[in-house]
Amino acid sequence: MTTPSALAAFPITHKWPAQHPERLQLYSLPTPNGVKVSIALEELGLPYEAHLVSFQTNDQLTPAYLSLNPNNKIPAIIDPQGPDGQPLALFESGAILMYLAEKTGQLLPASAAGRYETLQWLMFQMGGIGPMFGQLGFFHKFAGKDYEDKRPRDRYVAETKRLLAVLNQRLVGRQWVMGDTYTVADIAIFPWVRGLLGFYEAGDLVGMADFPEVTRVLAAFVARPAVQRGLAIPSAA
Repeated sequence: MTTPSALAAFPITHKWPAQHPERLQLYSLPTPNGVKVSIALEELGLPYEAHLVSFQTNDQLTPAYLSLNPNNKIPAIIDPQGPDGQPLALFESGAILMYLAEKTGQLLPASAAGRYETLQWLMFQMGGIGPMFGQLGFFHKFAGKDYEDKRPRDRYVAETKRLLAVLNQRLVGRQWVMGDTYTVADIAIFPWVRGLLGFYEAGDLVGMADFPEVTRVLAAFVARPAVQRGLAIPSAA
């Protein structure tokens, strides 16, 4: 059993005190990257305590937060019951998903080949879908939309379409990215697809009608009760 003093060794817990120090501590915001971890935690049924890291007040730039993630991004976690029973602090959503899957023996195939194939699709999201969709969002919805030169936006539109085509082809004849098995690859990818259509309002821009398999699996993903819960965590209230 982890004692409060064990978590007190982490400066971040002084700014966001743990009411339940025995639980995994999540520091996040409901963005496509942030909800990957809250969705995984809900799917896995692990006890956790969520703390809102507000970008409006630049929480991510405070010394307390930087003590946990020097890259000043969300999400990050502290697991008081880490390897060998010792607390473990982690940042980077992909690394956290891998850790939670391996900790619980869920959301990753049991076979070595299946595990590595799943991880390749997780990396596909981390290296492609996340960065490219995010750049498209900047140039389409935020400050970039005012740039007279539309070549930067069009570059990311083209790359987003290419990535969606790769994903669409992968999903032909499959229930999920890995077939019948729901994995961390789905949890990583589909919050970004949802954000592309909803938050970034880019469905028409990228011709989403051309990717029916992606649309089909996205609908199945957001219909999952654990996904619906995870999308709203941490609450801003």
